[in-house]
Amino acid sequence: MKFSFKTIFALLAMAFLVISCRTSDDDPINAVNPNTEIEGLLKIKEVTNDTHVIELYSKSGTTTLGYNDIKLRIKNKSTNQYEKNATITWKPMMHMTSMMHSCPNSTVQKVSSDGSLYSGYIVFQMPENATEYWDLKIDYTIGSTTYTATTVINVPVETKKTVNSFMGSDGVKYVMAYIDPKSPKVATNDMTLGVWKMQDMNNFPVIDGYTVKVDPRMPGMGNHSSPNNVHATQTAAGKLYNGKLSLTMTGCWKINLQLVKGDGTVVAGQEVTDANPASTIFFELDF
Repeated sequence: MKFSFKTIFALLAMAFLVISCRTSDDDPINAVNPNTEIEGLLKIKEVTNDTHVIELYSKSGTTTLGYNDIKLRIKNKSTNQYEKNATITWKPMMHMTSMMHSCPNSTVQKVSSDGSLYSGYIVFQMPENATEYWDLKIDYTIGSTTYTATTVINVPVETKKTVNSFMGSDGVKYVMAYIDPKSPKVATNDMTLGVWKMQDMNNFPVIDGYTVKVDPRMPGMGNHSSPNNVHATQTAAGKLYNGKLSLTMTGCWKINLQLVKGDGTVVAGQEVTDANPASTIFFELDF
């Protein structure tokens, strides 16, 4: 069988194309970059044990008083690869001079099924000082092997109030934290906050079925309020609380709060009136 020059050229071109495609697919440069998982995040710190390096991340690269959305991933020291099949729990603990206690915190879950990034939240309800500090113990299992690592976590004093720890009229101790909006606007903003109770020194479950009444005021502007606010409620048990926060101008706002049970009983906070300019539980915003 005779082949023309054109036929031979066409066959060579096809062979070259196949080889080029395979080379491109196998090229590490074109492989998925694991660092795309942490786009928009900054490293808080690294925690090490004999086997792994645990990397902690947040959007700011810090931990703060109040609500913290924290991401983490675990790098194997031997392989330099990130672990994708870990089961993780954590325990934040405040070491005070006369006692220790934990704080509200979530379970730790994978961000995506095929990734190596894990996510959860921690609500630090009090700041550190010269003699009292927070640490975070991370326990995890990979296969049938368990590991642990502990690190000190910085929780400095904040100038604006974004977390409340208080005793309700029902004898229950509550923690309430501001979450969103992180960048408030002159508008009716979607608002998210969290409410937990202290079951004991180590357990702070979400409370369900309550309402958080919100009354934003500007103390420096005659204590005026704003229209179209929506009190915060849950969409489902175990979830955070969502509402609407109306901010009519830039400046310093005090978000007065009342915590109300499902039967209408106010367990904490007071209504703002001419005689009572502020609630004892509140958040502060300045934008």
